[in-house]
Amino acid sequence: MSVSSAAVSASQQVSAPVSTPVSTPTQADLLDFVRRTAADADLIASLPLDPEGRTWVRLEGPGGSEAWLIGWPPGTGTGWHDHAESVGAFVTAAGELREHSLAVRLPADGWKTLELTDDVDRSRRLPAGKGRSFGRHHVHEVLNESADRHAISVHAYYPPLPQIRRFSRSGPILRLEQVEQPEDWQ
Repeated sequence: MSVSSAAVSASQQVSAPVSTPVSTPTQADLLDFVRRTAADADLIASLPLDPEGRTWVRLEGPGGSEAWLIGWPPGTGTGWHDHAESVGAFVTAAGELREHSLAVRLPADGWKTLELTDDVDRSRRLPAGKGRSFGRHHVHEVLNESADRHAISVHAYYPPLPQIRRFSRSGPILRLEQVEQPEDWQ
């Protein structure tokens, strides 16, 4: 989660419904967790919302995972990014989000600019109750395209995010712009 100048970060950690897997959480475990957490109406209603910037509260995720409850004002988004070596899942709890993603595995390191082929773009609409899981190095951007309504979502990652790579995109050209470390967003 990147902190924009208008973002407000809640300073508390909140307990959410957790499962206790006996091993490392899988994508399916994370998806189950975010679905159950998104269905907790009291938790969703407790998130402070800001009219200008994203807000978030860190949650206790299953099996040592990192989890977040995120509020999205109208017209906000993440920009293109990945979650490095972490697998993850997210579900829209209120409102609607759109995810644009790339159906291609990018090299982990050693590049600054890539030219993408025409067939790699994917887009999915995620109304309340819908979500997805994803693997390592999944490149996407998440947007609240509404002009007048907040969206709220629940996210979980395992292992806890070691870094986030941020990209810019101009047509088929994807450029690595920066690499953020956990201290940049916590």
